[in-house]
Amino acid sequence: MTLNTILIDNYKAKNLKIYRHQHSFELECGQSLSELDIAYCTYGQLNAAKDNVVWICHALTANADALDWWDGLVGEGKVFDPAKYFIVCSNTLGSCYGATCPSSINPDTGSAYHKDFPLITIKDIVGSHRILANHLGIDHINIGIGGSMGGQQILEWAIQEPKRFERIIPIATNAKHSPWGIAFNESQRMAMEADPTLFSNQPDAGHKGLEAARAIAMISYRNYITYDISQQDLRSKIDDYRASSYQKYQGLKLRKRFEPLAYYSLSKAMDSQDVGRNRGGVKKALKKIKAKTLVISINSDVLFPPSEQKLIAKHIKKAKYKKIDSDYGHDGFLIEYDKLTKIINKFLNK
Repeated sequence: MTLNTILIDNYKAKNLKIYRHQHSFELECGQSLSELDIAYCTYGQLNAAKDNVVWICHALTANADALDWWDGLVGEGKVFDPAKYFIVCSNTLGSCYGATCPSSINPDTGSAYHKDFPLITIKDIVGSHRILANHLGIDHINIGIGGSMGGQQILEWAIQEPKRFERIIPIATNAKHSPWGIAFNESQRMAMEADPTLFSNQPDAGHKGLEAARAIAMISYRNYITYDISQQDLRSKIDDYRASSYQKYQGLKLRKRFEPLAYYSLSKAMDSQDVGRNRGGVKKALKKIKAKTLVISINSDVLFPPSEQKLIAKHIKKAKYKKIDSDYGHDGFLIEYDKLTKIINKFLNK
């Protein structure tokens, strides 16, 4: 397989590694991938007892370099310090930062999967993490943590392998994706499909659609208060508002660093989250988790509201639930480092 070298070069994770799993990988949809490329980064050293592993699962458009996008929690002197922990972050299956994705070459055809890339689910993404963990010789994970779509992965993995995790910290996430969340994602996909170039082979295929999709997403990641604080116009206008410019800026920013078909695919994977599927329901599935659990909410999150995290905590044995106050909505898990640090440190030190 080949990787999307442009995007890989652009974000330049200094210790990015690629593990090629040269075996067929069965997907939940019934299709399979002939082999997998799994991109990952590690920080720190695995100790002799192999009990200092922190596994970070990233959100929708992030990458394997957690030191880059979660630097408020990962790094020297931070909660997850490489001097203490062996930290692993793997790029999600379907992402364009090194994992097998729509732009990867299908070894069965010799050309890119493109629009024929199969449907993947959160369970499939966790399956690729499990393959990597086994490859790295990691049988025990001290702390599994992730926000948003990363939290979905942590919950699913802790259900699949209850004995693998000592502690888990799902943040601003859910056990089953809501009709509200699916509606936001479907609206984004509709915007992408309205771009007639989306499934073409031209160099800028799907770019305008991706920009529009990201603008829709930003409304769900933030909230009324966030925009009221940060996007107010300083003088009277009848056009060219700050909020308008901000939406266009966010769309362009993502378009420069992400692939449209990867975004399209991963949004469907997020929609697939349902830990209760084929397990007798969400409540029954959550009871399978044995890890000590800290569930964190953000009070102003309109995409993954606190009620979803309360449900998770209620049905995991002895789980702890904490809520942080933030004006940043769902994006608070990427911004409110001081508040997260305080809560997480208290949980870990206890």
